[in-house]
Amino acid sequence: MEKPMGPDPNILLELVKMEMPYGKYKGTLICNIPVYYLEWYKRTGFPKGKLGMLLETMYEIKLNGLDQLLTPLKKMNHR
Repeated sequence: MEKPMGPDPNILLELVKMEMPYGKYKGTLICNIPVYYLEWYKRTGFPKGKLGMLLETMYEIKLNGLDQLLTPLKKMNHR
């Protein structure tokens, strides 16, 4: 029997550690970027590469009300 795929813990960890490198929310942790900004990216296109993947992942997490997935990671990485 195949093990069901869950969220990659490394990606979730990056969401609570990585800061937005530019723009209106420069310096803001990806997990703390407001949903309206992520919705704007959804409409206009996410950036290429790792940053785009993380922003799109955060959009999907917020869209589906799964923010609680990040709560223990936020507590572990509180700065």
